[in-house]
Amino acid sequence: MRLLLVSDFTIDSIAGLMQGDGRDTTTTMVEVAPLGHVLPSLLTLAQGPKYEHTDAVLIWTRPETAIPGFARFLDAPVTLNDLSAEVDAFAKHVLAAAEKVDLILVPTWTIAPFTRGLGPLHMRPGIGAGHALTSMNLRLMDRLAVAGNIHVLDAQRWLAMTGATAVNPKQWYMAKAAFSNDVFKEAVLDIKAVLMAVRGAARKLVIVDLDDTLWGGVVGEVGVDGITLGGHDAVGEAFVDFQRALKMLRRRGVLLGIVSKNDEQTALKAIGDHPEMVLALDDFAGYCINWEDKAYNVAQLAQELNLGLQSVVFIDDNAFMRGRVAETLPEVLVPQWPSNPMQFVRTLEDLRCFDSVALTGEDLSRQDMLLDERARSSLRKKIGSIEDWLNTLDLTINVEKLTTNNLKRAAQLLNKTNQMNLHTRRLAETELEDWAGVADHWMWTFRVSDRFGDSGLTALLGIERSGDSAEMTDFVVSCRVFQRGVEEAILAHVVALCCKMGMKRLTAIYHPTDKNKPCLEFWRRSGFSVNSNDGYTFMWDLSNTYDPPAHIKIED
Repeated sequence: MRLLLVSDFTIDSIAGLMQGDGRDTTTTMVEVAPLGHVLPSLLTLAQGPKYEHTDAVLIWTRPETAIPGFARFLDAPVTLNDLSAEVDAFAKHVLAAAEKVDLILVPTWTIAPFTRGLGPLHMRPGIGAGHALTSMNLRLMDRLAVAGNIHVLDAQRWLAMTGATAVNPKQWYMAKAAFSNDVFKEAVLDIKAVLMAVRGAARKLVIVDLDDTLWGGVVGEVGVDGITLGGHDAVGEAFVDFQRALKMLRRRGVLLGIVSKNDEQTALKAIGDHPEMVLALDDFAGYCINWEDKAYNVAQLAQELNLGLQSVVFIDDNAFMRGRVAETLPEVLVPQWPSNPMQFVRTLEDLRCFDSVALTGEDLSRQDMLLDERARSSLRKKIGSIEDWLNTLDLTINVEKLTTNNLKRAAQLLNKTNQMNLHTRRLAETELEDWAGVADHWMWTFRVSDRFGDSGLTALLGIERSGDSAEMTDFVVSCRVFQRGVEEAILAHVVALCCKMGMKRLTAIYHPTDKNKPCLEFWRRSGFSVNSNDGYTFMWDLSNTYDPPAHIKIED
């Protein structure tokens, strides 16, 4: 991604830090705007056409420069109303720029940690600069929250992590460097995490060991009552807090799994019966508790959950087991793990790989959807043929046009789906919205539900009309629902719509990637005619109808 840095202080160090050691491909180019040209840079972005030279912009300013009233406040009090008006004016410029750029990052305003202001009055309303700064940051966050492609980053945390060396007055006077290089290093970690999240590269599954990872001791040797967990014990409390931290990840849509060398019955008894367990069995999307190779079990669990290994994080207290998984499954993230349980929570927090730029309803209910899927699988095992099984599901597909209400989830699905993806093109929310707003472009979303539950927005279809023909630009179906007739129902729907619009031919051109072979296999059996010259172009004569699967109800 191409990143533009806009600041009123020397920020060139970030450009070098973003490139890392050459192995980091988070960004492809970093450009630094002229020092102090904050407002001109924002006006240039806002007043021209969609900015072609950058994908993301970092706007990092000092409060006394961005908000002139705050500079006066340091000498004499200024009313909060006056400060708020200036914050609103600044936010207005940022919002205008956001209409032309896919992503904008705005660090919060800070003051040097050694600044005491008026001492005990520093946080007093109407008097203290600390209170004024807090109010300004809150106002800024509220004003920028209306744009989904603007994210405010907590710069005060970067200073706190760095400590007393965060701000060096000599560096400011000599080089106009507002912060130390250590602050910039902390900032870059968060910036990269956002860029990776925008790319859809956030990790989705944490697989953990049990003994000496979720609790202390080997449950097979000491029994359920003998493990260290909770109670009036420092190590026991640390294990409980680690479980709480994992539960917080689960609540924001990250899946949890277990891979443990253990007797399954004994391990499950500990999870279900120990009074200090924070995590229940239903908190885990799946588990492999046996004496098999852990690398094999990690791969099996990921496959069972329909996730690629690039979505997996593996946590184990045993260095040998970590090395085995890391060497065998290089796509899995295997962090170095401390031996002291009191460091577990901090180490987990340092993993920025779970960061996301939005939380959709599908994210928050992912675990429940997996439980629903288990119920479907259980029924499928009881019923003989797949046709009989599908007929029992009461499948319903709700069709909606792309709107501001479903834009976040639609962009997320477009950018994260690999297997059933016709073109595998990646678009930010603003790009997707802009594309759908062009004449002769249409984008529909599809929500799939059945008698077991709602799978959420799990499919997208985009078409572009040219004369009396239409081409599919996007055909995306989540692996959560494909091979249930959903793909065929979507095709029946779009064929009917194109017929109503008087078109004569519908085309789909498959773009191969390393992971979307299932999409090609679907199109080969879809009933569309295939171009024998390339084998990747599929066409439907719109003088013919395309019959939808009888077991699916479509609501438009």
